Amino acid sequence: MGLFDQILSAVNNPNLQGNMGQIEGIINTVQDLSTTTGTDPGTIQSVIGVVGNYVRAALQQKQASQGNESAQALINQYAGNSFDPQAVNALFSPDTQQQVAGIAAQHTGLDANTIQQLLPIVVPLVLNFLQSGSNVQNAQTAGNPVLNNFLDADGDGDVDIADAIQLASRYVRR
Repeated sequence: MGLFDQILSAVNNPNLQGNMGQIEGIINTVQDLSTTTGTDPGTIQSVIGVVGNYVRAALQQKQASQGNESAQALINQYAGNSFDPQAVNALFSPDTQQQVAGIAAQHTGLDANTIQQLLPIVVPLVLNFLQSGSNVQNAQTAGNPVLNNFLDADGDGDVDIADAIQLASRYVRR
């Protein structure tokens, strides 16, 4: 099952935190970022895709060194739709932040400084998507199917958060 399917399943499962309001909030934030930067939503989704790949690597490292619960705790602490520089600092060193901005700039044509300014919004947004699979009763459990799918790079070889946002946007607008 792909990442988007896992997110939809989380939205439809009353035992998981995902809901349509959460997904709509994420999509609205993407639209706001698009308006703020004067770029199309596809460009912002591309930035989110690059950032999502780095978030995946950071969470995989956290999971490998400290366990699933530690990765889930990071998500629970920093997931959201608003500006949070602490979320960026919790996942990325300053060098990694510059690397993320540079790679995203290459992929999108946006200025790397602009992308670095977007990181404190984009990182919590990615984590918010991942939080949709958290258990309602006990968000600390390792049973987050969205997170597990996202971190399982071996599953289908390429899990892309930008694709999930794009599909969610289409799904919500039906």
